[in-house]
Amino acid sequence: MTQSAVATAAILTVTFLALFALERVAPLRASCASLVSRLLVNLCISALAIGTAYVVIAPAVRMSLQQTSGARIGLLQWTELPPAVEFALGFLLLDLSFYYWHLANHKIPFLWRFHNVHHIDPDLDVSTAFRFHFGEVALSVGLRVGQVVLFGVSPLTFAAYEVVFEMNTLLHHSNVRLPLVLERLLNKVFVTPRMHGIHHSAVQREDNSNFSVVFSWWDRIHRTLRLNVPQSRIVIGIPGYLEPEANRLGRALVLPFVEQRDYWETTEGKRIERSEHEIGPAPTVMEG
Repeated sequence: MTQSAVATAAILTVTFLALFALERVAPLRASCASLVSRLLVNLCISALAIGTAYVVIAPAVRMSLQQTSGARIGLLQWTELPPAVEFALGFLLLDLSFYYWHLANHKIPFLWRFHNVHHIDPDLDVSTAFRFHFGEVALSVGLRVGQVVLFGVSPLTFAAYEVVFEMNTLLHHSNVRLPLVLERLLNKVFVTPRMHGIHHSAVQREDNSNFSVVFSWWDRIHRTLRLNVPQSRIVIGIPGYLEPEANRLGRALVLPFVEQRDYWETTEGKRIERSEHEIGPAPTVMEG
């Protein structure tokens, strides 16, 4: 590993441990599953995801960055922008394209088979942050190479975005109760725990909202923002896969390759819905 990779791993490890500790002190939502068993499953799935990223994505991105920088390929390579403007624009384009990738993972049935492994976790906390099926990670190589080739981002921009992307992924998946006034302020710019908690709701229309990764602006612009669901009302997970057996390691790893259930009905044939009186009046106003 390079020195930058070691430094990034150290930063992410410290961030993970700090958020994990804060979750014990100030949890946002009550847990409904055993922490130890969930942690073992999530760490195993995450390890496979990180290993796939290291073996598949990292070499492909590194080669793409070398090719585009040398041959001046991509949108930002064709413009004569000041370095700071080029950096900021590249950062924004990387994040916007991740919004569309996340949206695609929910809307395209083949991609959802893999992304669903992330969503069937019965609780949401920092251990869920990198719980992505290795198949989803491998499939994302096209996105990552496409980002480099189409946008022509510099290695510095790509590396900086990766660190911010991964740190904010840890933050917004965490079960840390931030003061509501502080989170409302942070959410003007960033995706936060309450915002992303709604995205993991077992109510279909809530799950199909809040697709942003770093900046919350993209949901505001695309009108996919939903903030008015109180966290105490949220059931985390996918209704068709709520029973404990569905979240065992082996079942989760083979899930994309077997016959799929009705995602939005429980095994008893019920849909999880929410009446209007359970939510706040304005989708853009964050509830506690």
